[in-house]
Amino acid sequence: LYGRIDSAFARSVVLELGGRYRGKVKSLKNQKLRSSVERLANYLLQQLQSQSDDEKLVLPMEKRALASLLGMTPENLSRAFNTLGPYGVQVEGAVVRPTKPRDLRTLAKPNALIDDPDT
Repeated sequence: LYGRIDSAFARSVVLELGGRYRGKVKSLKNQKLRSSVERLANYLLQQLQSQSDDEKLVLPMEKRALASLLGMTPENLSRAFNTLGPYGVQVEGAVVRPTKPRDLRTLAKPNALIDDPDT
């Protein structure tokens, strides 16, 4: 009995560690292979998909925390949002309205090996 419980526990631990490791690798690829504007654009696309609202999205954290998550300073995040203006990104506090999602996707160039949570 203990052998089966231990092996199930060990399998769960290995799967959890593997998933976390893959997440870290994706995060590093995101920071090293993309510009700050591309990282922000991809983050916004992911949030749009997860929030299931094509009209707007609400940032789930403060902009300072978002900047840290994306590997940039708050000032650079502000500049990146301004750079996304011509791609249809309008920001009002924590509410972001992507008016040209196709243009935003073209800029972001999403990659399944970095952005797909199932890979």
